[in-house]
Amino acid sequence: MMPWQTYHNAMQRRAFLGRAGLGVGSAALSSLLGRDLMGAEKALDSASSPFPHFAPKAKRVIFLCMAGGPSHLETFDYKPQLNALDGKAMPESFTKGQPIAQLQGKELKVLGHQGEFKRYGQSGQYISDYLPYTARLADDIAVVRSMVTEQINHDPAHTFMNTGTAISGRPSMGAWTTYGLGAATEDLPGFVVLSSVGGRNPQPIASRQWSAGFLPSKYQGVEFNSTGDPVHYVKNPKGVSDIQQASLVNTISQLDQKRNQLVHNPEIDTRIAAYEMAYRMQTSVPGLVDISDEPQHVLDLYGATPGDGSFASNCLLARRLAERGTRFIHLYHRGWDHHGDLAKYMDICCGHTDRATWALITDLKQRGLLNDTLVIWGGEFGRTPMFQGKGGPGRDHHIKGFSMWMAGGGIKPGISYGNTDELGYNAVEDVVHVRDLHATMLHQLGLDHNRFSYQFQGLDMKLTGVEKARVVKELIG
Repeated sequence: MMPWQTYHNAMQRRAFLGRAGLGVGSAALSSLLGRDLMGAEKALDSASSPFPHFAPKAKRVIFLCMAGGPSHLETFDYKPQLNALDGKAMPESFTKGQPIAQLQGKELKVLGHQGEFKRYGQSGQYISDYLPYTARLADDIAVVRSMVTEQINHDPAHTFMNTGTAISGRPSMGAWTTYGLGAATEDLPGFVVLSSVGGRNPQPIASRQWSAGFLPSKYQGVEFNSTGDPVHYVKNPKGVSDIQQASLVNTISQLDQKRNQLVHNPEIDTRIAAYEMAYRMQTSVPGLVDISDEPQHVLDLYGATPGDGSFASNCLLARRLAERGTRFIHLYHRGWDHHGDLAKYMDICCGHTDRATWALITDLKQRGLLNDTLVIWGGEFGRTPMFQGKGGPGRDHHIKGFSMWMAGGGIKPGISYGNTDELGYNAVEDVVHVRDLHATMLHQLGLDHNRFSYQFQGLDMKLTGVEKARVVKELIG
């Protein structure tokens, strides 16, 4: 690592140049000096870092989370027997002794598919008519129809999906990724979170879902606002010039450094880095969200209206973040909790997300970014084959079998993997646990989940925990 005093002196030289009134040339010179120093430090970090363990196939991850739990039985898991038993009693052999959320102790009846399924692409993937744009991606995506998880309610299920455990306070997968690989950009966070809303009963998403947990806090996700300023206080206060702001950041860094000479607290180093990142973001973030340089045909591709806070606009921002080096981009669309009026709200949620998802994959592919970008689509769990609701039929939470898909980043395109039983209740063939999903994601990033750890409270902690997890090699191209 570069000695702090060397970096500190460089910062003082930058401050001097900024205050010397040498104009734009001096400001540009100081910026270049800072970037050169950071580049040298990055090179030293890379040389001494044990990560990645092997050559990665993916450089970044875009995780499209359909928060609330989309029904696999209205998206990717076609079961003719479900329609044959529509309205009849659910066979007890499927449900006896099984965890059920809100249907526990109630009469259980089968609910047939609320949409139509067809085969698409040369691969013949089954996809429902709720997802006409995703159907165009049939030969680009690998659909996993045998996912299982361990938590049946929203918040703990999100926590499990994001951190590999239901225990709060553990690092999220985005934090683990940036811890292992660092950021590929010096002007934007390595881990960014975007959210949108539209559908039934949008469950809240807590910031602990992108927490760094026991990892240094510099690895936590940064939530960008979908409307207004993307980051709070990204603009200088009125009457404060860029030179004054730089002077303030430098002064705070000096004070923090003096304090850290006494206490040797790594969180102070994180605070210094955060102030400096915040200063750089004052330039980089407005440029990121200003999409005036995007041609109209790209806006039309996504169906995006800049600044509207939609999933479509967030997908476009995700592509721009990927281009600029952000390592992990997590998009949440809240509204998939379909306990009732399933058909109505499937139309609404798919209307918000289907086209933009297709556009994102298409855009990444056209720009040559899909090859090294791993895109993951799915929710925290699936929905029951049983009927729920008093009005329009819905489905309850379900953890024993559901669907997700992956694309790009070395994933084999145009395949289906795993299967549930004839009613879509239990994953019965090539079961993929959430931990297996994490292990596979890390593998594509060049990280061996068995060796990728961080010591905390005397233990070597891992995203995949101490339980057995496997890389799903059948998904890898």
